[in-house]
Amino acid sequence: MDHAILIMAFLVVVALIFDFMNGFHDAANSIALMVSTRLLTPQAAVVWAAFFNFSAFLFFGLHVADTVGKGIIDPNIVNNAVIFGALIGAIAWNIITWWFGIPSSSSHALIGGLLGAGVAHAGTKGIILGTKLITTGVAIVLSPLFGMLLAMLLSVIVLWLFQKSSPYKTENRFNKMQFISSSLFSLGHGANDAQKTMGIITVLLFANGYLQGDFHVPFWVVISCQLAMGLGTLMGGWRIVRTMGMGITKVRPTGAFCAQTSGSIALFLATSFGIPVSTTHTITGAIVGVGVSRRASAVRWGLASRIVWAWVLTIPCAGLMAAIGYHLGRSFM
Repeated sequence: MDHAILIMAFLVVVALIFDFMNGFHDAANSIALMVSTRLLTPQAAVVWAAFFNFSAFLFFGLHVADTVGKGIIDPNIVNNAVIFGALIGAIAWNIITWWFGIPSSSSHALIGGLLGAGVAHAGTKGIILGTKLITTGVAIVLSPLFGMLLAMLLSVIVLWLFQKSSPYKTENRFNKMQFISSSLFSLGHGANDAQKTMGIITVLLFANGYLQGDFHVPFWVVISCQLAMGLGTLMGGWRIVRTMGMGITKVRPTGAFCAQTSGSIALFLATSFGIPVSTTHTITGAIVGVGVSRRASAVRWGLASRIVWAWVLTIPCAGLMAAIGYHLGRSFM
């Protein structure tokens, strides 16, 4: 088999490994609240979330893939070593944060990896300082705040609407309603996150001459990425589930419903506008919002602050590791 084809196949496999790890690392986003409120067993929860992760391509366009593929770094500077470096940086950061049970963003790890490998290859001129990158940067800050404020608002509305109902009946009702809210959040997760890998594989295909014309994502890439994401979710990153479901604040079924609904609204909006946001940031902000709606002391702020530090470090650390990965990859690609 031709050497170029082998390298290409190797990079597609590495991209799908990142996508699998994205699902594995971010499984907590979809299942932690279902597990902590005892709606489903951990095994049933990952199957439920994985199904909706995979099904997301049926409901959304591919605007996020377009942003990642040609809106972060100049497609003209992309080569095999750049893609290899970007993926290695993102995978390495995911492994580190998973090991320590820190819910960091796979999405921003990938963006940091693209920026780091792109700058290592072509300097800062390789970065596209346009609307898409600026919007992505703004979303890093706004997505957790939006999730937090919306979850606070929903929590207050639920409390007001059901203040005369029996607490037991109310919590039991909302526990069943989590089947809807968790499904929607898993759809949003699968739609936004899997598309990032679609963008990476597609720009790689264009760079190697396998695709021509306007930027478009082949159907086999869509299915492969959705499948890898779903399988990763099916495996479940249990270290992070404990942090998300029980570490930040104690979440009851009403709070879980409000957090998942808020997170899904944020993800649906971002995916519609082609903004690669962090599902981790969004749902963490929503969980904090649920806790604050009860009282500020209900949130474990020490743990929350450590999570925020991980968010701050994600892009520069993934970028640095991606630059190292680029120089390693350049020697044999």
